[in-house]
Amino acid sequence: MSKRLIAVIDYGMGNLRSVQKALEKIGSRAIIANTPEQVLDASSVILPGVGAFAKCMNNLEKLGLVDSIYRAIEAGKPFLGICLGLQILFTESEEFGNPKGLNIIKGRVIRFPTNLTGTDSNNPMPKVRLKVPHMGWNSLKFRKRAPVYEHIDDGSYLYFVHSFYVVPEDENIISTTTTHGIDFTSSIWKDNIIAMQFHPEKSQRLGLQILKNFIELK
Repeated sequence: MSKRLIAVIDYGMGNLRSVQKALEKIGSRAIIANTPEQVLDASSVILPGVGAFAKCMNNLEKLGLVDSIYRAIEAGKPFLGICLGLQILFTESEEFGNPKGLNIIKGRVIRFPTNLTGTDSNNPMPKVRLKVPHMGWNSLKFRKRAPVYEHIDDGSYLYFVHSFYVVPEDENIISTTTTHGIDFTSSIWKDNIIAMQFHPEKSQRLGLQILKNFIELK
């Protein structure tokens, strides 16, 4: 078992136990952390979550966890954001009145378009109804291979469930893209931050490999 302690941040949203169980399965010491001290005492930090962007920020602020997230990242600790934990790193979301995020990554979180149409006026395409939320297995296309993707092949399928996606201002931080009607950013990598829209804890063998790669980062 790894001696490194992984803090899974608990702000009252998301299935934290599934993340913790996945980490335990690969031999990690993982705790559910809901105090700043627990976050700062850990070797690595994971911010998971599903649900509403604004509620996530409100809960993090009420629990006093925002500053500990900034400090953990500034200290260079490996930091993994999952699903809403990716989105909340960004400047703002267009969800429910444009709530502000942590602004650690410059950019916006926007909703998938409901209808897609062709752009060529000489060969117009009919409207296509896009299924939202994007739910189920979909593939990754690597743009910049982050360390957590060791032993993960281009085109590998991971599990997604989301209605919004991130648009970073700096495209150089995009690690993978995925296609759901449009090509969207499915994970980013910047310094000690890796964050992904899909759920590794629900992605079976490949997801466990990604988490294993993460807990081995120093």
